[in-house]
Amino acid sequence: MTTYFVTGATGFIGRRLVAALLARPGTETVYALVRETSRGRLAALGGHGPGTGRLVPVTGDLTEAALGVDPAALSPIDHLVHLGAVYDFTADDATNHAANVDGTRNVLSFARRVNAGRLHHVSSVAVAGDHIGRFTERDFDLGQRFPSAYHATKFEAERLVREQDLVPYSVYRPSAVVGDSRTGEMDKIDGPYYFLPAISRLAALPSRLPLAAPALGATNLVPVDYVVAAMEHLLHLDVPSGSTYHLASPRPQPLNEVYNAFAEAAGAPRVRTAGSGDSAAPAALREVGTRAARLAASAAGRLPGGAAALHAVFEELGVPVEVLPHLNLTVDLTTDRTVAALAGSGVDLPELREYARPLYAFWRDHLDADRARRRDPGGRLRGRTVLITGASSGIGRATARLAAGRGATVLLVARRSEELDELRAEIAAAGGRASAYPCDLTDGDAVDALVKVVLAEHGEVDMLVNNAGRSIRRSLTLSTERFHDFERTMAINYFGPVRLTLGLLPSMVRRRFGHVVNITTQGLQTDTPRFSAYLASKAALEEFGLTAGRETLSDGVTFSSVRMPLVRTDMIAPTGLYRTLPAIGPDKAAELVIRALEKRPEIVNRPEGTAAELATRAAPRLARLVAHLAYSVLPESAPEARGQPRRPPLAAVAGTLTRLAWRRRP
Repeated sequence: MTTYFVTGATGFIGRRLVAALLARPGTETVYALVRETSRGRLAALGGHGPGTGRLVPVTGDLTEAALGVDPAALSPIDHLVHLGAVYDFTADDATNHAANVDGTRNVLSFARRVNAGRLHHVSSVAVAGDHIGRFTERDFDLGQRFPSAYHATKFEAERLVREQDLVPYSVYRPSAVVGDSRTGEMDKIDGPYYFLPAISRLAALPSRLPLAAPALGATNLVPVDYVVAAMEHLLHLDVPSGSTYHLASPRPQPLNEVYNAFAEAAGAPRVRTAGSGDSAAPAALREVGTRAARLAASAAGRLPGGAAALHAVFEELGVPVEVLPHLNLTVDLTTDRTVAALAGSGVDLPELREYARPLYAFWRDHLDADRARRRDPGGRLRGRTVLITGASSGIGRATARLAAGRGATVLLVARRSEELDELRAEIAAAGGRASAYPCDLTDGDAVDALVKVVLAEHGEVDMLVNNAGRSIRRSLTLSTERFHDFERTMAINYFGPVRLTLGLLPSMVRRRFGHVVNITTQGLQTDTPRFSAYLASKAALEEFGLTAGRETLSDGVTFSSVRMPLVRTDMIAPTGLYRTLPAIGPDKAAELVIRALEKRPEIVNRPEGTAAELATRAAPRLARLVAHLAYSVLPESAPEARGQPRRPPLAAVAGTLTRLAWRRRP
């Protein structure tokens, strides 16, 4: 029976190697070094697969002497696999040194204390530094220099292992590790993944479009499943101490060849290498490419504000400036010893062109920072999560039905839970997806709780429809003792929607996509009398959205305002006057909301509203006079006005015009 101790067990390579060791016949125990904060990640690994009951977490840290582990609590260790390290070109020197050098020193101390049977040190091809030409598995210190703290610390870590002779060891030097060649699974953006967004955008061009590019250099990529399978086989071989293996491609992979592999997967145009065919560029030429990249960065840095501008551009592109000089590998790695040791094992390294498609597909579906912005071919709302307030009746209810019918998952929010449950059942019966969340939007704590629950259960909200509202039709002369009317309309029409929007905004910005639809009113185009409380609240909401949309445009979050005409809903039912005025139904109003969700304009207007607004701007004084005359003629709808005397329409107009003329300034 065999016992293993693994550092870096929760990492991308580590968790796969641990799973392979647990599934291996004869494995007794796999100890995994974890920090206290990482035990949860290890627990997730230990909950699946064969042999996971033999996975034992050991709390400790690479930065502690002898890892901070008491050897007395462990069984004899046959294989100590050291995978823990920092792999980050943007990390500072101290961080790299603490993890990669001090960490390896502590691993060696621990290996001696537990009398480990063999240390398996996972190094990196970075130890070759800026060496030009062949670098064999027997080579180590050839006088090379190191272009980054990562390169230098990986070299120093391997030196520590090589200079000791108390613990037998093997060294493994992976090149740049990409995702699984079968599933494409990858845990982070690195190496060629930085340029997949550009390739995905080039896919909009005809795939047969001829492109030409000079030989830009080469890299060396290996899929993680090859690295794990090779290590599992190699670490059980009976070989001399100091045996070293290059887990790398046996030939440099030209960057243009790498581009073409992913371009074919994405459906983008491929390039031909100008001047040298498709063969690998010589190492000297690749060195020229590396130096050119560094010179370009240096030149930009000498311009006033140039370095900051360069960082800003590449930050938006998702490419850290620090990694650019390291994308081109100047060294030719030989893999003769590794290939010979793997002979007959069934472990073979596939060509990138054979597995670029699953890598690209996994990136597109799981890692693309802009994947939330991608439209579903089945429709603009298909697959979207749309939260609709005021969904229990009227415009909200009709909008929820339409959105669900177009493939959206609708989140129904209103105070009345019974109506929400009925609507949810109706949508589900029609084959749609809906969830109900009763909430009083005038209660700030309830809104905050709603945001937490929705994000916890759905992960994100793509679109928000601020539809819930309250309308009050009452003249100012009847409102002087009713300040609460203004407070109530602002609470539901402005403060509630703004609080909900602010709660969902961070997740939208993080995903680089979101759209907010604010339901306002056509009254903002006519300044209709008796609606001062209602129109002021809707004007505030509309201006909030217009202003916010100018701030969040590059974050991928947009805002629309739908200026609704009169809609026959429960909200207008108490006002008898509305029965005589033209109005649209909730279904027609919902179509306006769907247009805002799908097209995402700043403002959705109706023709009659636009005409009224243009007339008001063309003749503002006349528009004000007409509105005032209409105010004098049309009756009040407030209950307290029912007992007041009313003049006939003609008398009201005559009296109003006389008052205006007579009371002009002498």
